[in-house]
Amino acid sequence: MRMKNGLPLRIGYALLALVTAGGTLAGAATATASPAPPALEFANPDSQARYGTAYAAALQNLLRTNTIAYDARYNRSGLLDPGTGLVRAGGGYDQPWTRDASINSWNATSLLDPALAKNTLWAVVDQNAVVQQDDQQWDQVVWVTAAWHHYLVTGDGNFLGNAYRTATATLTIREHATTAGFNPTYGLFTGASFFNDGIAGYPAPPADATESVSTGSMPWPGVATGMYLSTNELYYAAYVNAANMAEKLRRPAQEVAGYRTKAVALRTAINRHFWNPGTGLYDYQLLADGSRGAFQEGTGLAFALLFGIANPAQARSIVTRARELPWGMPDTFPHWARYSDAQPGRHNAIVWPLVQGLWAKALAGQGEVNAFAAETARLAKLAGSNSGFWEIYNGTTGVVDGGWQRLGDTVKFHWGSEPDQTWSATAFLDMVHTGLFGLTFTDRGLSFAPRLPAGWGDVTLRNLRYRAANLTIALHGAGTTIRSFTVDGKAAPAELPATLTGDHTIDITLTGAPAGDRDGDGVADAQDRCADTTGPAALGGCPDPAHLEAEDARNTGGVKTNVNHTGYSGRAFLDGLWAQGASSSFTVHRAANAGPERATFAVRYANANSDTRTMTLSVDGQVVRQVGFPKVSDSWDAWGTTTFADVPLTGRDPVVSLSYGPGDTGAINLDWLEYRR
Repeated sequence: MRMKNGLPLRIGYALLALVTAGGTLAGAATATASPAPPALEFANPDSQARYGTAYAAALQNLLRTNTIAYDARYNRSGLLDPGTGLVRAGGGYDQPWTRDASINSWNATSLLDPALAKNTLWAVVDQNAVVQQDDQQWDQVVWVTAAWHHYLVTGDGNFLGNAYRTATATLTIREHATTAGFNPTYGLFTGASFFNDGIAGYPAPPADATESVSTGSMPWPGVATGMYLSTNELYYAAYVNAANMAEKLRRPAQEVAGYRTKAVALRTAINRHFWNPGTGLYDYQLLADGSRGAFQEGTGLAFALLFGIANPAQARSIVTRARELPWGMPDTFPHWARYSDAQPGRHNAIVWPLVQGLWAKALAGQGEVNAFAAETARLAKLAGSNSGFWEIYNGTTGVVDGGWQRLGDTVKFHWGSEPDQTWSATAFLDMVHTGLFGLTFTDRGLSFAPRLPAGWGDVTLRNLRYRAANLTIALHGAGTTIRSFTVDGKAAPAELPATLTGDHTIDITLTGAPAGDRDGDGVADAQDRCADTTGPAALGGCPDPAHLEAEDARNTGGVKTNVNHTGYSGRAFLDGLWAQGASSSFTVHRAANAGPERATFAVRYANANSDTRTMTLSVDGQVVRQVGFPKVSDSWDAWGTTTFADVPLTGRDPVVSLSYGPGDTGAINLDWLEYRR
């Protein structure tokens, strides 16, 4: 297990990878200059506040916070461009690790900055053209599908040739490995499941109640010799995409056929040994003695849909029967006996955003528009409530939470959740690009199959660069059926050629959105201005500002949810208002006929400092005045209420913010805000 300061670094990764096929080999090369980022604009103010803000934050995470300078230590392959940077794994994780390089390139980097993605992919390949193994053996296999996707996005034939040599060398090593290799009895690959390199991701057996052998998973003999759903699906994807590479490179027919034959055999074995007719889902594990584990693995179910391993009937069953937590698709489910809602395992019944991303993409591909919208809304809310994209969240409360798992002699160690997690951000970017706008890449071009949920409103994606073209893509209406598709005002097929150059505007009008009420507030999605947040009909389905929980506010600058004190209302309170730039913003949804007014707001807060603390009160970005929060108690478990009168409001949806500005002292916790007429 990778270590930092003597402690294991991270227990879990996820890949957003889709098996795809193309046409003929294209020779276009990727651009070398970093492009300006795109912008996402919704006509609906609530959608813009939630999804547009999350999209901008995800771009910031990937292209600024987690893009680092070129480092010669990573140029073992000799294929890196010294003039281009690299993408690191995230806050607290400075390396471009194999799984992270693969995940993030597939999710977003290959599209948004091809040169950056290419450098990052080559940074995890050694001088022998073999993908490096960070910890688990499937690290090496993940790279193959990410590399194929990079070719489809960019058309870079030189990259593809080097990628194929790397893929073949790496797969040969894995096929002949004595540890986590191929088990001919079952026709499956052994070793830890994808994303679950910590023992918290495994039931007993192969684990035990005290996780006595190791924090990591591979030291456990039952894991090392066991067979897991997601890992075998990734091998299947690698074989399919190795065959795709060979075909595009016009390699001998027997090479192409060899990989396709292995893929078919592996898909057959997966369905034979993992599909469970009784549950209508794929099982999670198959131990070496033949015993099966009828548990749910989020990535495994998503891969089954994305890679086409499940047939149509199986796919319908998965979508119908898979279980989700209140804040998204969990990693593994249900709780193992040694964990609980109060102490979820680091890889058990807990939410990792890339699992959400995989699942949302799988749902979109199955035409489940409302379910896709709900999962996307969850991740947008998690990011918006916690100053960006963290590593792990509690699936029941939505609080930032690294989960529980043994560490050293501590059987129940509470792990941290790292901020600025790159693959969490790129998961959301992919929800937008692949799910919402339905972008699909082949070497022939770029096709569109949008899924615009009812209630989100029209949306435009500007400055999206695809090869030599710069695109503005506008979606109108709602649904998945394309009523009209125009390029620069002229009717066209829903596919752009790979040879397209210059600036172009694509307008897509959609129909057929399923009727529904995703948030269950009695307002149909098509009429709900806040279609994924409960609210009264009088406010168009938006939350009543008479009581707004602080954990549902849009929070930035380090403000995040927490539950480490008592006495709060709702599911959490907010901390992190500790430095300039920290801010909590509340959208006050008023009635449609509301005019200008001088309003009063009450705020519940905690202040155990020795004096009154100050914050800056603003409306729609304009400072109103500095406000004070008197000391409540010597205990952070005690809460008080203060009131601010004469606050000017205009418009239907003013945004009221409490920020740690220049001259403020901050350092309070927030529980709720109430708008009082």
